[in-house]
Amino acid sequence: MTDKELFKLALKAKDKAYAPFSKFAVGAALLSEDGEVFLGVNVENSSYGATICAERSAFVQAVSKGVRAFSKIAVATSQGEAWPCGICRQFMKEFCDDSFEIISGSDEEHLVTHTLLELLPLGFKLDDECNQIKGKV
Repeated sequence: MTDKELFKLALKAKDKAYAPFSKFAVGAALLSEDGEVFLGVNVENSSYGATICAERSAFVQAVSKGVRAFSKIAVATSQGEAWPCGICRQFMKEFCDDSFEIISGSDEEHLVTHTLLELLPLGFKLDDECNQIKGKV
């Protein structure tokens, strides 16, 4: 699937976002390594901490279906190009390697791609050496 096709799916998903507080609708289209696409939207809550981002929404949907390997995600917003927040970047690191691609843009003709390593240079996973405590993890 091309970046443009994936971005168009994220744009369509964005229309289903629930963003009454910020008015910042976000859609995400997550591509698994086997070619399946999972869509996510941001869902805000009056208890702001309970809000979930579109990127994590897509990942949770995929993981709940047993999918754990991903190649890229496209993110589309109601206000143009935007990148995943820090929580989403670390969440992606749990399931993706540094070459995982994140795509965004003002529209499907003006896309920009960054790797997870570019957006989260010092992310960590449970199995990382720096995250293990004397072999007990």
